[in-house]
Amino acid sequence: MSDLITIALAKGRILKETLPLLEQAGITPQDDLDKSRKLIFNTNHANINLVLIRSADVPTYVQYGAADMGIAGKDVLLEHGGEGLYEWVDLHIAPCKLMTAGFADKPLPSGRLKVATKYTSITKQYFLEQRRQVELIKLYGSMELAPLVGLADMIVDLVDTGNTLKANGLVPMDFIMDISSRLIVNRASLKMKNRAIKQVIDKIEQAVSEPADDLKQNRVLL
Repeated sequence: MSDLITIALAKGRILKETLPLLEQAGITPQDDLDKSRKLIFNTNHANINLVLIRSADVPTYVQYGAADMGIAGKDVLLEHGGEGLYEWVDLHIAPCKLMTAGFADKPLPSGRLKVATKYTSITKQYFLEQRRQVELIKLYGSMELAPLVGLADMIVDLVDTGNTLKANGLVPMDFIMDISSRLIVNRASLKMKNRAIKQVIDKIEQAVSEPADDLKQNRVLL
């Protein structure tokens, strides 16, 4: 058998847009990833496996070689730092924006801001550039709750439709950056399995450059 290639995929929204892209590249899992409780999946290629993990863990699996390749959001990569991997190509899927958000009718304090986010590295750098003193509060979910209970003055989070913010009386405020998903590759794997990995990369790059109609619709937001 040729070199086995393991691709790490993120659960959730990214997965729903990743699978059509992989199918366009000729790679399809042999099981239904939404229904199966398995974490490792065979594909229609004997030398390509998929592993399904939390989005935040994808760069770590790729960095340490547990996966040869992966698909992760730019937000996750910036928080991770990118050590031990190449960010190969922007896949233009799962587009959204990283923004600050807070109450529309409540002025922010003039002094130190309390900001809740799971993107502490990105947020710290953003407010440094703004020359604004902030106290960062690390959260892992239900970000919108923090201003409602007085834990934070504002949040930094991904914004897609903005419906969750609106439902909780918050509004998007300052734009930080556009976010989309990227193909990442383990540096050692690229050297050791160069031919096999380049074949997969070429297929995915072709799918990105010539997307199917459903993939084109997912790119409208960017």
